[in-house]
Amino acid sequence: MVAAVAQVVPFSPNRRAVGWWLIALALLVAAMVVVGGLTRLIGSGLSITEWHPVTGAIPPLSAEAWNSEFAKYQHIPQYLLEHRGMSVAEFKTIYWWEWTHRFLGRFIGFAFLLPFLYFAVTRSIARSDWPRMVLLFALGGLQGFVGWWMVESGLETRVSVSQYRLAIHLGVAILLFGALLWTALDYLRLPAPLPRNESKYRLRPFAWALVALVYVQMLLGALVAGLHAGFIYNTWPSMDGRAFPEGAFAGAPWWSDFFEDAGLAQFDHRIVAYVLVAGTAAFWLAERRSHRQDALLTSANALAAIVLLQIALGVATLLAQAPLPLAALHQAVALAVFAAALWNAFELSNRTPFVAVQRIL
Repeated sequence: MVAAVAQVVPFSPNRRAVGWWLIALALLVAAMVVVGGLTRLIGSGLSITEWHPVTGAIPPLSAEAWNSEFAKYQHIPQYLLEHRGMSVAEFKTIYWWEWTHRFLGRFIGFAFLLPFLYFAVTRSIARSDWPRMVLLFALGGLQGFVGWWMVESGLETRVSVSQYRLAIHLGVAILLFGALLWTALDYLRLPAPLPRNESKYRLRPFAWALVALVYVQMLLGALVAGLHAGFIYNTWPSMDGRAFPEGAFAGAPWWSDFFEDAGLAQFDHRIVAYVLVAGTAAFWLAERRSHRQDALLTSANALAAIVLLQIALGVATLLAQAPLPLAALHQAVALAVFAAALWNAFELSNRTPFVAVQRIL
């Protein structure tokens, strides 16, 4: 067997700086996802009824400004049907959660743009990589637009946002998180290419299938959250003594219950979790039997451990009826599962020979 050969020289410090900057951005996106989940659980996502990307960064600074914001909130269904009689002080509590969530999004924009300009001017980011970075920035901007589109769904006739738009909002955030992480790994670690007939390449489709499965599972979690399905069937492994939720497929058309029925949404989330555990165990066993101690085995070990932790957290969150600390931790660990699955795929990616130079031109 003849292995592919690549000439590798030490990384430039600036290249590593770019990688760690992207890691920091990915962590900020993860924090924003968790804060967004808490915002939804607290019921504060609709407290700011307008979207002003620039001037909205300034919160109310006077009693008159607070009264004005509160008056706008008093016209939407959530206030009229659920929070009627709320005081201005109570409104401030939910307002600050949503303002923090939006401010974090704005902060991430600046945390991307300013360092990128510095790295581009100093040539730490090659000109050929500029389109890739611009695409990342555009994906972040899309996330802000989708967030407002989601909020709009709860301002006219609903008391909460659409579960479909919530899932799309989360889905775009996960894509941004994954794109940042993958790009960071490219900058921090450029592995020499493996031989095309290396046995571990057989696991590559399996690794990507796990990434897709984790992504789908997180979207199903968004449907569970949007339908408040974590507050029903709070038993495990049965669903209040049943194997299947009561009244499923009673809607018209029947298939809409996959997205509209809270019990069925929770059932789907449970089943995909079991499939994910089985798939992760199979991948871990295949890796242990096939390879030496390498980065791929390390990533497989990490994925297996985090998936087990996530299952335990999911069960605990369900049994406790989704208290805030457990729900937030469950969402944070879900991102860690996705990151570990993506790391697996990165380790199995087929790369062409390269030369890493001290200065990126």
